[in-house]
Amino acid sequence: MDGYEVTGFFYNPNIEPREEYDRRQQVAANVCRIHGVAFIEGTYDNGDWQRCIAGLEREPEGGLRCHECFRFRLAAAAGCARDHGISHFTTTLTISPHKNAGVINNIGKTIAPQAFLMYNLKKEDGFKKANIFARDHGLYRQHYCGCRYSMANREAGTKGR
Repeated sequence: MDGYEVTGFFYNPNIEPREEYDRRQQVAANVCRIHGVAFIEGTYDNGDWQRCIAGLEREPEGGLRCHECFRFRLAAAAGCARDHGISHFTTTLTISPHKNAGVINNIGKTIAPQAFLMYNLKKEDGFKKANIFARDHGLYRQHYCGCRYSMANREAGTKGR
C-alpha cells in the first residue's frame, strides 16, 4: 500500500455478540494471510468499549457514539503502532459506504497528526473491489457495523451511515 510495509491490527471490542467478533477476527486474519502481511489482534474487552460510549447509547448511527467508537479504536491503533515501532497507521473503516471518511480521517489526524495516513478507501470502487475479493475468497461479509446498537438498527430495518 503506497510503498508501506503493512501490518494488520484487529481491535474491535465494540463487536457483539462474541461469536460475531470471532468470525470477523478470523476473516481479518485470513485476509492478512492471503496478502502475506503480519497480523496483530488487540484485546477484546467489550466493557472498555461500553465505558467509552457511556451516555451516548441513544445517539443515531453515524452520530457522536460512532465518533467516540472511532476515536477509541484509532487511539488503540496508534498505541499498537507506537509499541511495535510502526511509524504510520491508517484504518479500513473508510471503505464503508455507511461511514464518513472525513470524520474518521479528522479523528485519526487529531490522535496522531504525524503518524496517521488519511485515506478514503471508498474511492476508485474500493467497496466494490472489497466485495469482489471477499466473494472470490469465500470470506464472510458482515451485515451491521458491529455494536449492539448497529445490530438493533439493522434488525429494525433502519439505515445506518
